[in-house]
Amino acid sequence: MFKDRASLSTLTFLGFSTLVALADQIIKWLVQQSMAYGQSIEITPFFNWVHVWNEGAALSLFADSSGWQRYFFIAIAIVVSVVLVKLIQDSRQRAEALACAMVLGGALGNVIDRVFRGYVVDYLDFHWQSWHWPAFNLADVFIVLGMIMILAMSFRANKSPNKQVEDSPSQPGDYRRE
Repeated sequence: MFKDRASLSTLTFLGFSTLVALADQIIKWLVQQSMAYGQSIEITPFFNWVHVWNEGAALSLFADSSGWQRYFFIAIAIVVSVVLVKLIQDSRQRAEALACAMVLGGALGNVIDRVFRGYVVDYLDFHWQSWHWPAFNLADVFIVLGMIMILAMSFRANKSPNKQVEDSPSQPGDYRRE
């Protein structure tokens, strides 16, 4: 399998991010077309398919603000997306590029909502009896999974700071000698 990041192009990871955002947008469109706002369909004793809007950030933080948060979160998402694209371009490992691509795809899926709808459509509702976790969507899932991967890789990298591989390419065709 491909161990070296150079074996897969940046465009592959950006294409994956685009697919994540597109899948998220398709599901959100289907939810809005097939369900009334606030509607909830019980799927299992612990999971509902819902149609709710989040005007705030994660866990509806700042949702009750006067509207400034929409533009603030759009700006943050754009800056974070630019940084993620750069990280994908500069990454040396496939897992690192994939993690950044996952976060990027999720960020794009949610920022599209904020730009065109003014809110983020959420549809996944997990609960236990009367306690409900805040509803979320596919974009949120990819953001969280990507961040978990990034954190796991950073902990793994911190455990072996002296481990260096000789003649490992920093760029395709570029080899360092120590």
